[in-house]
Amino acid sequence: MIRSGNPALKESTFLDLGTGAVVSRDAGAMTLNGTVNKTGILLLLAVMTATFAWSQIEFTDAGPTGGGLYLWGGLIGGFVLALVTTFKKTWAPVTAPLYALVEGFFLGAISAMYNHMYNGIVLQAVMLTMGTLFALLFAYRSGLIKATENFKLGVVAATGGIALVYLATIILGMFNINIPLIHESGLVGIGFSLFVIVIAALNLVLDFDFIETGVEQGAPKYMEWYGGFGLMVTLVWLYIEFLRLLSKLNSR
Repeated sequence: MIRSGNPALKESTFLDLGTGAVVSRDAGAMTLNGTVNKTGILLLLAVMTATFAWSQIEFTDAGPTGGGLYLWGGLIGGFVLALVTTFKKTWAPVTAPLYALVEGFFLGAISAMYNHMYNGIVLQAVMLTMGTLFALLFAYRSGLIKATENFKLGVVAATGGIALVYLATIILGMFNINIPLIHESGLVGIGFSLFVIVIAALNLVLDFDFIETGVEQGAPKYMEWYGGFGLMVTLVWLYIEFLRLLSKLNSR
């Protein structure tokens, strides 16, 4: 059984939807090095557009200007492209790079705003995200953390719970109702952010296991792009959560 808390990387991804058999190709099969390279390309594309979006935002006494288009355009566009990639994984060689480019606009805009409020917070969040990535990769490769069935079930359940909390936050926010404590800078809010970061980090383990399984099963070559896309989804989530945590800590 293959499970991942990341909705882009789930059990049925390597299965043929018609027969239920594992999809495999003798020539041009998915490789670990290929997936790593594709992930690197996606991250580079995101950094390029993020840097551009950051440079276009100006801050005045009235607030930031020029960032709304990049923030909301990147957020909505990235969400749409993520859905397309998830449901049409054969399109991943095209849609995954597009997702990275569009998501970069969102990341650049929101990062500039956070950094304006708390100077240096973005660099801290990037370092923490990359440090977590390599720490979890080392723990997975060395066998310190194993993606057992119970481990997968626990992480998936916790991820689903967090998603429901955020969905409730969005819906209630439309009616000017705020969920108390968890989104504030008090101890409860900081504790909640720490919990979310732990779950996001554990999703990296499931993503590593998912990609490794795809390589072992000889998944088709386009799955390298899909695997890189799924890993990037988790990294974006982790980075945003680090920004939220650091902002709470700085506001105290």
